[in-house]
Parts: sequence; C-alpha cells; structure tokens
Amino acid sequence: MHLAYPAVLAALLFCVGLYGVLARRNAILVLMSVELMLNAVNLNLVAFDVWLRDTLHAGQALTLFTIAIAAAEIGIGLAIVLMVYRNRGTSDVDKLRDTAEGHGPEAETTEAPAHTTEAAA
Repeated sequence: MHLAYPAVLAALLFCVGLYGVLARRNAILVLMSVELMLNAVNLNLVAFDVWLRDTLHAGQALTLFTIAIAAAEIGIGLAIVLMVYRNRGTSDVDKLRDTAEGHGPEAETTEAPAHTTEAAA
C-alpha cells in the first residue's frame, strides 16, 4: 500500500475539521470537528506505523492513547456544553465569549458605589 493515499485522506480530514473549528458557531459541532482532527492524526499514526513496519507497533499504541484522550475530551466537553446550555439557553460560541464574571450585561447596569452618594449629600 502506498503511503500517499492515507496521508492525503488524513490531510483532507484534518482540513475539514479545521474548517469546522474555525467556521462553526455551535459548540457541539466544534467538538465534532476536533474529533475529526484527532481521527486524522490517528490515521497518520497507523499509516506510518504500517509503512515503517515497526516491530513494537508504537504508532498503533499511540493511536490507542489518542483515542482514550479523545473520549475523555468529548465527555468533559459535552458536560461543559450541557451546563452552559442549561444556564444560558444557547450553545452559540460567539455568545459564550463573555462568560467571565463582571463582563456580562448585568455588570453594566450596577448601581453607583455608596461612597459617591454619601459625598454628594
């Protein structure tokens, strides 16, 4: 088997995943795009392992490790997305940029500090 076929397929998968991360607004679709990118890396690892005929099969072992990391990443990512959706009512990535305390619309409508009103009286 030629190395070019899986390498080109992995490059295409990685590019589709990169486009999904950069262009999508929905957090779940962004997580799916990250998974596509990780699968492209896994495909490259296995393809190069077969091409180099490694006796230890280090590429396949690293692929199993990457799959385990990806499973943990998607589990934690989905839990975060569900909690954000419950609290905010949306999973739009653009609307989640102001999640730090004090930067939301509630912080802009706060009352004046007490020491300024006392000094004026």
